[in-house]
Amino acid sequence: MSFFDRNRKELERRGIAPDRLPPGQYMTDRFPVLHAGEVPQYSDLSQWSLRVFGLVEHPVELSYDQLVDLGVEERTTDIHCVTKWSKFDTVWRGIPITKIIDLVQPQSSVTHLIAHAEYGFTTNVPYQDVLDDPICMLALAFDGEPLEPEHGYPVRFLLPHLYFWKSAKWLRGLEFRDADAPGFWERNGYHNYGDPWQEQRYWGS
Repeated sequence: MSFFDRNRKELERRGIAPDRLPPGQYMTDRFPVLHAGEVPQYSDLSQWSLRVFGLVEHPVELSYDQLVDLGVEERTTDIHCVTKWSKFDTVWRGIPITKIIDLVQPQSSVTHLIAHAEYGFTTNVPYQDVLDDPICMLALAFDGEPLEPEHGYPVRFLLPHLYFWKSAKWLRGLEFRDADAPGFWERNGYHNYGDPWQEQRYWGS
C-alpha cells in the first residue's frame, strides 16, 4: 500500500471523509513552512499599514488598529499546499474580505485582486473567487494565537479554496484591477489559478 493510500485510510480511521482531500495530497497535523526570502520582523506595528487601492471608489490606507476595528471574525477551513500537504479544520481569526469590499467599494469593471506583500511579493486571484469564498479574510490569528512570523504575521491574505501560496503572507496591500497580473510564483512556474481539485500546480497542469 502506498503512502498516499495509507494516508487516506488514516482519514477514514479518524472519521474524516476522504473526499475532503484533493487528489495527489496527503493529510498532515503539522503546519509546514514554505516561502522565498527572509521572514519580516516587526518590533511593533506602529509603522505597519495596509493600502487598499486600484479601481475602487474609496481607496484607503489602514493602520493595524483601524483594520482590527473593522471587525474580527472566526472561520474554520481546510488548507492545501502545492507541495502536496493538506491540513484539516484549521481555525483562523481575521477581517472578512467583505468588510474591505464594503469599505472601498470596488468598481464594476474589477476582474482581479492582487495581494501585495513585503519585499514586493505579489499573487493574483480572480475577483469572483474572492466574492464566492465565504472564508476569504485578512487573517490575524491561527489556532487562537497571533500568526507566527513564518506564517505571515501580522496579516495574511486567506483564500483557502486555492493552493495555499495564493494566501499571501505579510500582506501590505490589496489592488483591485480590471486585468490579470501574475505574481511572483506564477511568473516562476506555478499555475496561474491553482485549483487543488484539478491539481493545477505548475504551468501546463
